[in-house]
Amino acid sequence: MKNVIFAAPLLSENASQLIAAIANLSGVRLGVIAHDPLEKLSEPLRSRVAAHWRVDDILNADQLGWAVENLSARFGVIDRLFAAYEQLQVPIAQVRERFGIDGMSAEVARNFRDKGRMKELLRQAGLPCARSRTVSTAAEARQAATEIGYPIVYKPLQGAGALSTFRIDNADQLNDVLRIQPPEASTVLIEEHILGDEHSFESISIDGRTAWHSLTIYQPTPLEVLRNDWIQWCILLPCEIDDERYDDIRAAAAKTLQVLGMQTGLTHLEWFRRRDGSLAISEVAARPPGAQIMKLISYAHEIDFDAAWAKLMVFGTFEIPKRVWSTGVVFLRGQGAGRVKAIHRVEKAAREVGSLVVEARFPAIGQAPTGSYEGEGWVIVRHHETAVVARALERLITLIRVELG
Repeated sequence: MKNVIFAAPLLSENASQLIAAIANLSGVRLGVIAHDPLEKLSEPLRSRVAAHWRVDDILNADQLGWAVENLSARFGVIDRLFAAYEQLQVPIAQVRERFGIDGMSAEVARNFRDKGRMKELLRQAGLPCARSRTVSTAAEARQAATEIGYPIVYKPLQGAGALSTFRIDNADQLNDVLRIQPPEASTVLIEEHILGDEHSFESISIDGRTAWHSLTIYQPTPLEVLRNDWIQWCILLPCEIDDERYDDIRAAAAKTLQVLGMQTGLTHLEWFRRRDGSLAISEVAARPPGAQIMKLISYAHEIDFDAAWAKLMVFGTFEIPKRVWSTGVVFLRGQGAGRVKAIHRVEKAAREVGSLVVEARFPAIGQAPTGSYEGEGWVIVRHHETAVVARALERLITLIRVELG
């Protein structure tokens, strides 16, 4: 029996899915650390958690350690301690080291969390990435912007999911952002804004070797989505991941993970195809991807990718799946202001592409906007041909409109 602890700030829907995936593994005794009480989990999942420990600040390594110590008193030796939440990767690693639990070291976790440190390591290794500088004062920010040249991207050094990230086109916009989010409050990274197509590259590493990979195409880029809260956007997961057009990113991603020190785990790497055809690595996270990519991978391979990730993290094994489908997701974002008032042309969309839909979530009338870049709902489609999926995504974006009012 393996004693496993999973940590998450909130026992949200996403966290619950991962907890269920771990609890379903044979030979596992599961403990959970969270801000939320165990009652936030619905039955029967709640009864499958062997122990729960609530903390006030899950990002505090001392509080995490206190929780692990108490759970260990109930379980015995802890075999695995991990999390999916980006901001938890360093404190979780620090606690693993304190208790002698196998897993990513704190040094490696910092390589993934500190984006300035990450970029420096990549540049030293000759890997293509955006020009960037870490700054801690407004004066340094202005100097970096001048040296790099507008447009630039201004983002937290330890950010996640493009939150608090800004595209800045000129000095006046930079001054506005410096007033809203001064670097003195939280060290930031200023980097070149790359013009081109943005993608992700997901990969499974086992003992320092890339064992499997997938990739997606963002349409448009997440930063553009954040700048325009009315844009409905999509992610396309193509069938042709082994095509020669992706040879360069496969090689660059493998070297990137080697440089950063990845041993066993799932990573989510974001990269650009510049307009001249060259590539640039944006950043890498040592965690499962968001934006429904886990579901896209599951539908593309006819597997439960949450379960596959859980098995990888607990037992260090992964069965290579066969990609059967191309998949894609459209994010439905409210137009206007207020609560959800109406959802338009769903019936027409169903007539045109309904046979391709494998999962959908539409907002309820009267629902408040989520405030997330994923919007108020989403639709997932799949087909054996990537071009068919791409056309379906375009039609869904064009047809369906969520009206706020």
